[in-house]
Amino acid sequence: MAIMFQRIIPARIQWGVLFIAFCFQFVTASGAQKLEALPEGSGALINHSLMLVQRMEALLAHGKRQRCGPLGVQTLHSDEVKVFQAHSLVLSLQSEVFEGLLQHRNTSGLILRETTDCAAVFDKFIRYLYCGEITVLLEQAIPLHKLASKYRVSALQEGLSHYMTQHLASESPQGHVVSWYDYAMRIGDVGLRDSCLQYLSWNLSSVFQSGEWGSVSDDLLLSLLQRSDLILQSELELFGALESWIGRNQPGGTTIESALRSVRYAMIPPGQLFRLQKQSPVLLKYHESVRDLLFMAFQFHSASPLQFAKYFDVNCSLFMPRNYLSPAWGSPWLINNPTRDDRSTSFQTQLGPSGHDSTKKIMWNALFSPRWLPVSLRPVYTAEHGAMQAVRAEEGRPRIIVTPATSSVDFAGVSFQKTVIVAARQQGKVVVRHVFNFHQSTEESGDFLAQADLQRRASEYLIESAMHLHIVIKPIYHSLIKARK
Repeated sequence: MAIMFQRIIPARIQWGVLFIAFCFQFVTASGAQKLEALPEGSGALINHSLMLVQRMEALLAHGKRQRCGPLGVQTLHSDEVKVFQAHSLVLSLQSEVFEGLLQHRNTSGLILRETTDCAAVFDKFIRYLYCGEITVLLEQAIPLHKLASKYRVSALQEGLSHYMTQHLASESPQGHVVSWYDYAMRIGDVGLRDSCLQYLSWNLSSVFQSGEWGSVSDDLLLSLLQRSDLILQSELELFGALESWIGRNQPGGTTIESALRSVRYAMIPPGQLFRLQKQSPVLLKYHESVRDLLFMAFQFHSASPLQFAKYFDVNCSLFMPRNYLSPAWGSPWLINNPTRDDRSTSFQTQLGPSGHDSTKKIMWNALFSPRWLPVSLRPVYTAEHGAMQAVRAEEGRPRIIVTPATSSVDFAGVSFQKTVIVAARQQGKVVVRHVFNFHQSTEESGDFLAQADLQRRASEYLIESAMHLHIVIKPIYHSLIKARK
């Protein structure tokens, strides 16, 4: 009966029973125990987790029990083979794929064939299966993720995806975000893909200056050029970087034309546009592909926006500003000790991107309050008690209000989107941490700095005890609505 019963137990359950017995043997073999005090009357918790990890490490290094025979890892297109002495018990419990391979292996052992990058980190992968922990370097993230995906070790898969989203800002010689984006696209990891794309969009100026810019693929380039949330100095800077990318990668004519037609020429002052037409080798060669866009941009700069809007749709991307950091579009704001008192600043921008409006300036006032109270939390006078309700200061939250210093008839046909860019230090590098868009105040963006611990000196939102902001004013022209006759 015992033999028959054993045959109908699924293999993974059998391994599970053996593993429990195996761990129990390790636990009882040592008198060392860690006791954790619990509330009175509920007993004590015996924690052997650290000891179990130590025992499993010893098993990997010296254990003889339940070996599966030599586990060979052969590098593709090479005769090189690394040999590991692993255990069937551990491999089968951690991976269904390993369980299937072990059931069908021959007596001489198991040979796995891996790419060069995966074979180089296979020892780390095996160690994780034994110990549940791993030390990852930036260049090892993708090959380890490949192994975790191939052998269906889901916990390691998820852990590595999280690691990559948290280490986008880390320094590396050739950069790594672009390669991580390409990998996320291949495997369909939407979360990692979007995190990489957002990081590249928000830190594009620094990407231009790195060796990573030349490795951007055609598809990624076109995806970036379509976005209005790019953070960079100016559209002219973007055109220069695009010209450099084309020179280094020599893509096909169709890609070049699509990229050039994604530049927002109307956001470039007319004097600079004239110079580009005469001096840019790319524009000289592909002028016919963008002739209509250049002509429309010059019309946009020469005519009154109200007149221009009678004939053209000014709500398309060609006339939509991105997040430009140059002085004409906003101002940086360094706030020292941002948890103390309300702070204010003033700055000036031009009315709009049209050359017709470039000499018209608007003065803006900005107020930052570290503990602004929403209406629902403000003190209220109660007749019954004849006093104001007490409100704790910590119930307030940060808020910014940006308003024009004066009103003017020149604002007709123009609305303003305000963008607050928050820089932070990650892995020792200053990067854009958050971008908040609003019209009147950050009350409209209820999550403004909601997760920022500004009280803590080591907060990642503070750089040397100061908060680094940049306010961008994006003027948006409106098409005129013609009444039907």
